[in-house]
Amino acid sequence: MDFRYFKIEDFACSETGENGIKPEFVLALDDLRHKCGFPFVVTSGFRSKDHSIEKTKKVGGRHTRGDAADIQVTNGLQRMAIVSKALEHGFKGIGVAKSFVHLDTRDSEPVMWTY
Repeated sequence: MDFRYFKIEDFACSETGENGIKPEFVLALDDLRHKCGFPFVVTSGFRSKDHSIEKTKKVGGRHTRGDAADIQVTNGLQRMAIVSKALEHGFKGIGVAKSFVHLDTRDSEPVMWTY
């Protein structure tokens, strides 16, 4: 599968190098990046269950399922563009922080939270 803006390697676990990211998730994120019109820096993609953040959880988070990523943001305009277009594009999990936006494609009604 070819992507305009990403490589599968962009989503490897930062601690173990494992990479279980789902190509269909990357394709959806690639389309979203195109619609937003500015570069996306992936700060966290796939996480191994051995990743230090995941080890603290009873059940692995969305990142361990290969359908989540955190995208770096530097201002409110980027945050707003990602959130509004992600909802239009079918992303269901959206977490908003000062420096990133979490996106995932869970099978549920849309849900949003803050960090």
